[in-house]
Amino acid sequence: MTVKKLLLSTITVLMPLLFSSAKAQQKITIVAATNLKVALDSITTVFKIQYPNIDTQVTYGASGKLFEQISNGAPFDLFFSADMDYPNQLKEKKLTSSEIKMYAIGKLAIWSKKTDPNKRKINSLLDANIRKIAIGNPTTAPYGEKAIESLKFYKVYDKVKSKLVFGENITQAAQYATTGAADVGIIALSLVLTPNMQKEGGKYYIIPQKSHSVLEQGCVLLKHAQGNVSATKFYNFISSKKAIAILKYYGYDTKTK
Repeated sequence: MTVKKLLLSTITVLMPLLFSSAKAQQKITIVAATNLKVALDSITTVFKIQYPNIDTQVTYGASGKLFEQISNGAPFDLFFSADMDYPNQLKEKKLTSSEIKMYAIGKLAIWSKKTDPNKRKINSLLDANIRKIAIGNPTTAPYGEKAIESLKFYKVYDKVKSKLVFGENITQAAQYATTGAADVGIIALSLVLTPNMQKEGGKYYIIPQKSHSVLEQGCVLLKHAQGNVSATKFYNFISSKKAIAILKYYGYDTKTK
């Protein structure tokens, strides 16, 4: 066999492997609701151990803000929302390339360093020394929307609405509570259980889920991810036993009851 034929034969054999390798090493751009940060960062770390050649980049923000960016053509591959509604709207706009997957069910908690909300539960928000209550902006943050639902369910909304201060997202609402900019935060349980919040030494009370519509959180592959096998691998990985264990550790349910 001549050198030329040998080279051609080698290239013919290697081309599918090289093409497959290039696809496997595609970058994934993920956008996710801020309540998911610590849990998704942990899941991403485990994912990278299994797929060390995949470059995974995650950006966090309020679900509504991320929805707007995606609707305006932002080149993201995978969207983890704090609800199912925003992914469904993207599907209606034909901006998705997969089924919408319910990956977690979130929980709300009242957290404070100023009072112990376990003593009076929701009514602790009525205490005279509670002057500011931080929640996520209900127009863009599903956790903020559910907080309003809970306040109305327990018939305390009209009594505390003048105390409400809105974070751009649920993480900012948590920051208001931890820094003292607010006396109390109605925030995601997943944030309460993070190491940073635990170090703050506050007390928390989990708000019963009967007080608000279920915080089902959905993820979906976006149109930009078409042909990106690495993005599909991450989308599938969120349903793995390892990912589910991490989600449960940070206070999420993963199945409807």
